[in-house]
This record gives sequence, C-alpha cells and structure tokens, in this order.
Amino acid sequence: QAHLVESGGGLVHPGGSLKLSCVALASVNNFGVYMLAWYRQAPGKQRELVANITNGGITNYADSVKGRFAVSRDNAKKTVYLQMNNLQPTDTATYYCHLPWWSFWGQGTQVTVSS
Repeated sequence: QAHLVESGGGLVHPGGSLKLSCVALASVNNFGVYMLAWYRQAPGKQRELVANITNGGITNYADSVKGRFAVSRDNAKKTVYLQMNNLQPTDTATYYCHLPWWSFWGQGTQVTVSS
C-alpha cells in the first residue's frame, strides 16, 4: 500500500534545477506532526540522507548538497518539497521521500544530471 508519492524527477543539464514533490496519501493522518526526509540512491551505492525537515520546520542537509538544495513542507497540502539547484552529475540518483515515524517510503523518482 502506497503512502507517499514522489514526482518531479527528470533529466537536466549540469547547473540546472529541479523541484521534487512528495505528497502523503489519505492513509497518512496528522501529516504536520511528523519529520520528513529525502534520501537518494545512486546505482551501486547505499541509500543516503539528503535532507530532512522537522514538524517545526528545522532543516538538516547532507554536506554534499548544502547551499544547493532546500527542503520545505506545506502541511495543508500534505506535501514536502526538495528544491535542487546547481545540479551536478554526482546528484544523479533515485530520490525517495521518507516518513521515519512509520517507516514509510515513496516509490522514488529518478533524477539524471547529464550533458
């Protein structure tokens, strides 16, 4: 059963931008009380934390994306976003939305950065 659905991935040139969205489905109640996170997994590598955001809006980022990515949330829309700027080929991965409290994962959205 799906609980989180990501969208917004695609192919972009180096230096470009993308904005990912993750919407929580009806099965997720009280969306606003939960911490949410974005992870990514590149081929042959382990899944890694990209960013997270607390219920109070406090954010945390992996060193590799600091200053380039921004996580935000809209509790009324039950959605968390990941704005990605100045994308580089090393950002190529499948990006996953995660709700740690319930261990919910989205299905992932592919981001490919290539010239």
